Amino acid sequence: MGKEKSHINIVVIGHVDSGKSTTTGHLIYKLGGIDKRVIERFEKEAAEMNKRSFKYAWVLDKLKAERERGITIDIALWKFETTKYYCTVIDAPGHRDFIKNMITGTSQADCAVLIIDSTTGGFEAGISKDGQTREHALLAFTLGVKQMICCCNKMDATTPKYSKARYDEIVKEVSSYLKKVGYNPDKIAFVPISGFEGDNMIERSTNLDWYKGPTLLEALDQITEPKRPSDKPLRLPLQDVYKIGGIGTVPVGRVETGVIKPGMVVTFGPTGLTTEVKSVEMHHEALQEALPGDNVGFNVKNVAVKDIKRGYVASNSKDDPAKEAASFTSQVIIMNHPGQIGVLARSLRKSPSS
Repeated sequence: MGKEKSHINIVVIGHVDSGKSTTTGHLIYKLGGIDKRVIERFEKEAAEMNKRSFKYAWVLDKLKAERERGITIDIALWKFETTKYYCTVIDAPGHRDFIKNMITGTSQADCAVLIIDSTTGGFEAGISKDGQTREHALLAFTLGVKQMICCCNKMDATTPKYSKARYDEIVKEVSSYLKKVGYNPDKIAFVPISGFEGDNMIERSTNLDWYKGPTLLEALDQITEPKRPSDKPLRLPLQDVYKIGGIGTVPVGRVETGVIKPGMVVTFGPTGLTTEVKSVEMHHEALQEALPGDNVGFNVKNVAVKDIKRGYVASNSKDDPAKEAASFTSQVIIMNHPGQIGVLARSLRKSPSS
């Protein structure tokens, strides 16, 4: 991925089975990120498992367990290009069992794309008190993702098909909730789409000729590029750590501030482990340096995978490396409140509620 265009990170969120992976997979395919033969192979495999509608979702859901269950378990990172941006798209799991993975993905995003199931019963389940439409929108805002695009998905399956009345109903109810969360609905594009059929994804659909707003692709180009504090000391929270054959230990995460480059000596907080960066890559392409907003993997010298963990923070050893703090101010959001708050137990990296 080159650096000619600005780079933004997009997280795709929403209730389980709302069509997040299908929509994202179809978008990447339409933008040339996937060979047609790969889609045809996925279509054949999906049909053999009696899950024909999952052919685009399988672009992202690579794990065998995900294919068999038909849901996204971990976060998936893919790239595509719009007229204005290079985009890293983060497909977050919608199932409640994997909410921790969803938080990991969302915390790295500049803009959230909220996928809403527009079908009868589907929308109501997602927007209900226990639905992930509400939960994901609240988490996105809390994690600092202040820009959002809402996709009213499965418009090909509304009653009647491509129903303007259903779209208007959903926009009204979702706008009301997003306003309570903290978003300004007037600045959010509500795009009616079919992630499976492709309506309003790239080109304007004649099935939705009553809609005069942007397509999903046009809405992505309307995202405001966030400020990138490259002049500040390096802070790179680790999303995960991998051991790659023939290469070694590769931590991955998003550069929040500063710059990381090959040859730099980095320190991992909170342990203080110090090592040299051998190489930096984004989407399997070597970089001379990575800037704020870049999702990267970087190979480090003489460090075992077990020595660093998700949640550690990498910083430049020679420029104000991250240190422990005696105290900090925290915003705590409690989901599905049980009616009472337990005492928080102090520990090094986690504060589980008893």
